[in-house]
Amino acid sequence: MSPAPLPLRLLYVAAASVDPQAFLLALGLSSQRVDLRHISSAPLLRTALAEPPWDATLYVPGAALAVQTVIKLIDELGLDLPVLMIANADERKLALGAMKAGARDVIDADRLERLLPAIEREADGAQHRADHRAALEMLRDSEARFRGLASNLPGMLFQLRRSTVKSASTNLADDESPPTYNFRFMYVSDGCQKLFGRKQHELLESAEYFFSAFDAKQRKSLELALKESAISGTLFNWEGHAAGRSRAKWISLRSTPHRFEDGSVEWQGIATNVTHSKEAEGELRRSREQLAELSTHLEAVKEEERERIARDIHDELGSILVRLKIEVALLSSKLPAEAGALRVKAQSIEGLLNQAMGTTSRVARELRPGILKEFGLPAAIECQAEDFSQRSGTQCLVHCDDDDKAMKPDSEASIAIFRIAQEALTNIAKHAQATQVNMRLSRFGGNIVLDIHDNGKGISDDDLSKPKSFGLRGIRERVLSLAGEFSIVAADTGGTQICLRIPEHISAESERQDEQHREQQRETQRKLF
Repeated sequence: MSPAPLPLRLLYVAAASVDPQAFLLALGLSSQRVDLRHISSAPLLRTALAEPPWDATLYVPGAALAVQTVIKLIDELGLDLPVLMIANADERKLALGAMKAGARDVIDADRLERLLPAIEREADGAQHRADHRAALEMLRDSEARFRGLASNLPGMLFQLRRSTVKSASTNLADDESPPTYNFRFMYVSDGCQKLFGRKQHELLESAEYFFSAFDAKQRKSLELALKESAISGTLFNWEGHAAGRSRAKWISLRSTPHRFEDGSVEWQGIATNVTHSKEAEGELRRSREQLAELSTHLEAVKEEERERIARDIHDELGSILVRLKIEVALLSSKLPAEAGALRVKAQSIEGLLNQAMGTTSRVARELRPGILKEFGLPAAIECQAEDFSQRSGTQCLVHCDDDDKAMKPDSEASIAIFRIAQEALTNIAKHAQATQVNMRLSRFGGNIVLDIHDNGKGISDDDLSKPKSFGLRGIRERVLSLAGEFSIVAADTGGTQICLRIPEHISAESERQDEQHREQQRETQRKLF
């Protein structure tokens, strides 16, 4: 059941002697449908107007107040209250004056059946006007807030529209002629002055002021990015440097495209000055490059020192041990037959010398494996695995996919892979509690791939993020310095899996590969540790 309609609230301006109830009876209305207040003086009118809302004011000639006074008082209070005059046929002059003063309608006293529809019509009109004023006020408030926010943003808000212009050429068919585009700014904030040195009205007059801020190469890149965004409907995100008064500015443009039915596309977004962040990124990138160069230099110095120490151990200490063994053997052979205890002691010394010679040989191989130069990387990896098995008691199986002679990586790559394998086996011996290790060495797409998988307790995210995981960080930096890839994960079958991929030949061009790609690799690896 719908609620009963609210009664009409009407001001009835008439002489004091007029009976308002008689007026209602003449209309055939009751007090339930109309809330009628009789107004016979200006003070009463003022009091009543302070108690809105009223739907309309009915004016009957002969009242103490002139209709012009009633309308003026309503206007002074800023009210949109329609005034309707009820006049007889001989009161046309009064009716004309009322209409000129602002009355909404004049109803013939002999045709009061028109009064109620007129009141409802004017009340609805007043409500529509009130709604419209409220909407305009809200719009003004929103626009003021928007302009306040836009003026305080560190950049330029913009609306850039691209429309298609039909080619004027008649040599090509319409479907064969390339489309021509016209760019136009629908809105720019006052931040354009700081970014491009242009005022708002200049950019609104011609978008060429905006595009001309970039050189030919940058402009081509910008237009291509806009084209791709328009075709795909994806976020437009572009960075480039624009000419400045003292130095070039890095400008970042970010916006969302919207396509209209006529084929035009509009981007609404923001342009910001990212020069400081770009310079900071450049400084950070140069710093990282210097650290990478320093790390590479330190690795080279370490390899040289290892080679010197290994050479000294092999040439000097090894020679001394060999001579000692010969001397002990000669001494043992000249002992008399009855000196059994001395012969046993000599044999013990000879056994210790054999152990020392074996240890010396192993240490020399770990410091600088000569087998790496003489027989190649697969043989060096296999030798390292054998030493690991003997030293730790953990079975280590090595499988090489290619013929040993076919696998000939550069010396730098060979040493890096050998050292990484050495560090990985050391970590397994210390932490993994594994009983078996599988190593696979292969070539794929011009890269050397080494996969190491153990069956130990595995590795957790906390282990990867330990601040003193220098072994893993060293592996990562060594691989990245050679433009390679490295990953370490907990294997699905248990244990830990290490996989690295290093170019077989480190060319000058690969060393100068795109810095952005390398930086992405570094950032990905840093998240792992």
